Amino acid sequence: MYLIISILIATHAHSEQSVEEIIKNRKALFSKNYSTAKKVQSLSARGEFDDAKKLMLEMSENYKTLIELFPKNTKEGFKTEATPLIWEEKDKFNSLMKKSSTDMIELASVIEESDNVRGVIGQLMWSNCKACHSKYRKEH
Repeated sequence: MYLIISILIATHAHSEQSVEEIIKNRKALFSKNYSTAKKVQSLSARGEFDDAKKLMLEMSENYKTLIELFPKNTKEGFKTEATPLIWEEKDKFNSLMKKSSTDMIELASVIEESDNVRGVIGQLMWSNCKACHSKYRKEH
């Protein structure tokens, strides 16, 4: 929780932050979303939808926050895994983050009623992760 609060505060003051701090914050938030996504998958598979939905909504907010963590001066350095394409296609990248946010809200609303929990998670959560990684993240 502290990480999320510090990142939210940091986004409002990113102009006062160093490039290193901004890059570290966005990497931490992407990492948090990944570990949260794995928890969502696990909880949903066990039918623990209330707990999974809380995490889905947290991820939705994280995607909104990430939009602000890519100022132009953070294209390089500090082991960033972002490709230059993020800044070349900033509107498309921002749209993907917004779509990811919206899809997490939709997932929270349909997960319990789905006949194919794994499939709907793949469609509304993992497909967005893959879309971003394949286009906007350096290979490692």
